[in-house]
Amino acid sequence: MKWMIDASFAVHPDFKSHTGGTLSFGGGAAQVMSKKQKLNSRSSMEAELIAVDDVVTMILWTKLFMEWQGYPIEKNILYQDNKSAILLEENGRKSAGKRSRAINIHYFFITDQVEKGNVKIEYCPTDNMIADFMTKPLQGEKFRKFRDLILGPQD
Repeated sequence: MKWMIDASFAVHPDFKSHTGGTLSFGGGAAQVMSKKQKLNSRSSMEAELIAVDDVVTMILWTKLFMEWQGYPIEKNILYQDNKSAILLEENGRKSAGKRSRAINIHYFFITDQVEKGNVKIEYCPTDNMIADFMTKPLQGEKFRKFRDLILGPQD
């Protein structure tokens, strides 16, 4: 399972950020989500943490659901394009600097899931982040590329 999670920082009139996510089993998107975040964040890194927290229950539930259906999930990968957020998600407070010390411990739930082996976090360059399609208006070639990846192969 490949999850791509992204956030657009402070894009709403009340300066709240936006979460987008896609799940793929290889071709096309089996599950997508796009929603306004309930909290204001102070940085794009914090918005990315909130985005992962918004989607983590879907990530874990989908893994369990597939396993209960008899499909063992060997790799449950979460892709992100913000390396600072990845460090915080993998290492928790150990990677927190002066600006990130105030982030609520609630958002380090993902750190526990990484340690338990339920999810693995990997970097995905922004140009390949399909979840961008769910967080902001895209145009031209990038729109067509992500649309085709989300819809899957067309005959």
